[in-house]
Amino acid sequence: MSLPEHNVLHGKTLEQILTELVGHYQWSGLAERVDVRCFKSEPSIKSSLTFLRKTPWARTKVEQLYVALQRGR
Repeated sequence: MSLPEHNVLHGKTLEQILTELVGHYQWSGLAERVDVRCFKSEPSIKSSLTFLRKTPWARTKVEQLYVALQRGR
């Protein structure tokens, strides 16, 4: 029996995920990868969290980008 794959999102808050992505890609790089206005126009963690919590498709894209970044390390 194989062990389940480690979920890199487990135990991470959306704020932690977003903060790590901004630290790696900066806002401009994040906006290139996830095309949403809150990453392009006066971006902030707070406004982005509000948007992502209300917009499931955008949150999914951010989470997928985070998983890809973690696997690439």
